[in-house]
Amino acid sequence: MSITDTTSRAVSAVDVEAAFVRLRSFVRESPLMRSERLSRRTGANVWVKREDLQPVRSYKLRGAYNLIAQLDASERERGVVCASAGNHAQGFAFACASFGIKGRIYVPRTTPRQKRDRIAALGQGSVEIIVAGEAYDDAATAAQADALQTGAVPVPAFDHPDTIAGQGTMAVEIVEQLGHAPDLLVIPVGGGGMLAGCVTWMHARHPKTHIVGAEPLGAACMAAALQDGQPLELDDIETFVDGAAVRRAGDITYPIVRDAGVELVVVDEGRICTEMLDLYQVDGIIAEPAGALASAALLDQIEIIPGQDVVVVLSGGNNDVSRYAEIVERSLVNEGRKHYFLVNFPQEPGALRRFLGEVLGPDDDIALFEYVKRSNRETGPALVGIELGRPEDLEGLLRRMEESLMIVERIPADSPFYRFLV
Repeated sequence: MSITDTTSRAVSAVDVEAAFVRLRSFVRESPLMRSERLSRRTGANVWVKREDLQPVRSYKLRGAYNLIAQLDASERERGVVCASAGNHAQGFAFACASFGIKGRIYVPRTTPRQKRDRIAALGQGSVEIIVAGEAYDDAATAAQADALQTGAVPVPAFDHPDTIAGQGTMAVEIVEQLGHAPDLLVIPVGGGGMLAGCVTWMHARHPKTHIVGAEPLGAACMAAALQDGQPLELDDIETFVDGAAVRRAGDITYPIVRDAGVELVVVDEGRICTEMLDLYQVDGIIAEPAGALASAALLDQIEIIPGQDVVVVLSGGNNDVSRYAEIVERSLVNEGRKHYFLVNFPQEPGALRRFLGEVLGPDDDIALFEYVKRSNRETGPALVGIELGRPEDLEGLLRRMEESLMIVERIPADSPFYRFLV
């Protein structure tokens, strides 16, 4: 049967085990490390599966290599094509270079420059990178059109039996390293390839393990599919968690997740940013947004029994250092420590001094101040960003603002205007 014929092929635990044997000499066995921080915070025994330490710094190498390794001579001659937000492309490029196969990669404009440079380096001249669309699904449409026009073999990021089986090998590895199956396994979810692969094997071999899939709040396509009873395209998605920003769950991954009765949770992007900073500052781990998704969910959305053995998957570490300013900002807003206001100051001497002395608290800082003096001689508007020492200080700040002579309008976090600030 051709590797490209997926219509009649299901995914089984045996497929995952065959992929595990196929990949073992090629894909690095990533460490399973105990997290003292997460264990202390939850009361459980928490291990982190460090897929950020793969040669391409993400788990995506598993699926791409498993599929490409099984191509026959005629399929390899035709070349391969894929779409990716960045991580799958790196695994795809690495596999193309390893097998000497020519490939084309379609990436959305949101893919960070750091990931594009890594793709090119890993491809070693075997791949061409093409930018298409604003999100992953736009790039996927372009890649499908390319395959139809040129005859190149598609290598899907998640919705293919061999991709799913390859990504599921991580579950086999976790059980081997831990010495037994965990009580709880938390997996980040984009299109559902890793979740579907791990669920397929764990439910067949270790059905007592509870599996939770964690999706970003702004791109929860699998939860939407389960609610609707079929995969559907989300009208609008938040692309900040670029490694999991998928508009539509897979046609193959969806029924696997549905039939397994997997618990799904959604995590606010700001909470993910806070976890990224904790991973970096406390644990010394550089995680991309999708990489911090599972551990953020563990601390925010999942009920944990003290003493449980818990594994969270850190799926990738391809983060662009230029994004850290936004990451810090989103984290502060999510924690309730950063707030924005429109303040109309009286046009008189000492107005700003009174605001600093009488309205701000002792531990509050002005993080942004943009003052615009208009023709109105009585008041002048200013956009003011305030960082609080503690989230609970907000009530006192709002009270002092109300008691002042200034007209103050708070900008809510769900305001469209917020997009220009964060």
